[in-house]
Amino acid sequence: MRQRNMSDGGKNEQGGLAADLADYRRRWPAEADTIADFAELLGDDENPFLRERLAGHFTGAAWLVSADGRRILLTHHRKLDRWLQLGGHADGDRDLRRVALKEAEEESGLSGLCVDAGIFDLDRHWIPERKGVPGHWHYDVRYVVRAGADEAFVVSDESHALAWREIASVADDASLDESLRRMAGKWLARE
Repeated sequence: MRQRNMSDGGKNEQGGLAADLADYRRRWPAEADTIADFAELLGDDENPFLRERLAGHFTGAAWLVSADGRRILLTHHRKLDRWLQLGGHADGDRDLRRVALKEAEEESGLSGLCVDAGIFDLDRHWIPERKGVPGHWHYDVRYVVRAGADEAFVVSDESHALAWREIASVADDASLDESLRRMAGKWLARE
């Protein structure tokens, strides 16, 4: 799969998220219902790229793999107290590939990251009420982000810890989030 470092200013030459969803549908037809939910949100009149839209909004996430493709960088998320992939809110940015790359850089402290073209995974999950913000849905659009030679991460304020994990062990670890195991399975199947 072709990689991009976003030096084009983040423009999505494939026609934006709608085109990326159509491509994802072609590659993952069994996920048609999930894709339809994401397409419906994209077509909503209320801006789905803003976190203030509490009926649900888009987030961008990074499946941040090591240069050799065998390990994934996970965060022990401070607010959710679980091991997850890196990612966060779009905050109005309609280019979720750019959001995933930005979040990966900010949350890992790594530089020289590249993001692959095309959506890697989609996940709609519930975020519980916290500090006066009502519970709401995250429509997480996930992209493969690749690390360069330097894998010395820096833990940000958003994490308790970061750790490189063997992708094969993530796929088999029942204590981890189901969507992490699903992505690990997708990654292993494509290698």
